[in-house]
Amino acid sequence: MSDVTLTNERSDERASTATPVLPPLRIGPLQIDTPVVLAPMAGVTNAAFRRLCRESGAGLYVAEMVTSRALVERGEESLRIISHEPDEKPRSVQLYGVDPATVAAAVHMIVSEDRADHVDLNFGCPVAKVTRRGGGAVLPWKRDLFRAIVTQAVAAAEPYGVPVTVKMRKGIDEDHLTYLEAGLVAQEAGVAAVALHARTAADYYSGTADWEAIARLKETVTDIPVLGNGDIWSAEDALAMVEQTGCDGVVVGRGCQGRPWLFADLAAAFAGSDERVRPGLRHVAATVRRHAELMVEHFDDESKALREMRKHMAWYFKGYVVGGELRSRFGLVSTLAELDDLLALLDLDQPYPGEPAEGQRGRAGAPKRPILPYGWLDSRELSEEFRQDLHEAELSVSGG
Repeated sequence: MSDVTLTNERSDERASTATPVLPPLRIGPLQIDTPVVLAPMAGVTNAAFRRLCRESGAGLYVAEMVTSRALVERGEESLRIISHEPDEKPRSVQLYGVDPATVAAAVHMIVSEDRADHVDLNFGCPVAKVTRRGGGAVLPWKRDLFRAIVTQAVAAAEPYGVPVTVKMRKGIDEDHLTYLEAGLVAQEAGVAAVALHARTAADYYSGTADWEAIARLKETVTDIPVLGNGDIWSAEDALAMVEQTGCDGVVVGRGCQGRPWLFADLAAAFAGSDERVRPGLRHVAATVRRHAELMVEHFDDESKALREMRKHMAWYFKGYVVGGELRSRFGLVSTLAELDDLLALLDLDQPYPGEPAEGQRGRAGAPKRPILPYGWLDSRELSEEFRQDLHEAELSVSGG
């Protein structure tokens, strides 16, 4: 007997008559019946984790961010990042770059070689190794550079019918907001949708997401879908965001870490059902074991796969009675056999713990002063010096 509890379980007849909260999400030629997008997260949203999420619910599942330069150079790790399983449809990848020509070349490579059905452009990453080169969340400050990247990316994808979307933040900080202007530029350039993580680069992952900014973007950008991102820890949060902002769909990041079944809750919620998955520890343990197996298949290296699994352990066991020593041992696991031994030590009859398992997970931290290229804030236009160094500013590594 399964230890997964479905709260407020409905009969098939009642579920079939539920009214969907939103219509399907249209991203160019793609129809996403459940208007939910898995945000790309470095070291998390690889093919193994995406499979767990797909098996739980429905939506658009984006691979880890890949840098355009590394992709054009056909780096082994970059090609692995954009790899998809044969049954994974639609295939979605996210590109980062600061040089319009390199980004366009990467998009052309992806679409001409039929490696994805959707390309997202990253203008939301706040980490220092990206922002110090003028990329991610700080790039839209240079409006001519932002326009060139988006326009050339769309032009590269258009002959192949592959939609391009943009994910961004509010801006660099509260004194240097860019999202409304960037949304209009992206719409004019022909992107299929825009998504807003309702924080600035300076906010990093701290504090509370500014959902009012999503509402303002929705009021401003009217010809394409607007998606909201930030502080979606439950299906109820997703419904609240839609109600408060009018957005056309939601992007879920940290809320699904250690909870791939969140996508089952989201699918039910957007279908108008109040069913929710509430797993006991036995189900969680089985998911951890399956995740590890999929990671081994993905990396074809048991040692690397289990090292990558370590970060997931605290997320999976949040709220459950595990014990400090055992948690520490899970955080050092190195083989499947060792993982099996540790899972066998758990009290697998534990029911879902309720509130302790809910809420925020993953990195949050405090606000951080963004690291910017020298003189970045002096002008909204790109300096000639930086323009000449664009190719060198491209990161040659991938993964966000």
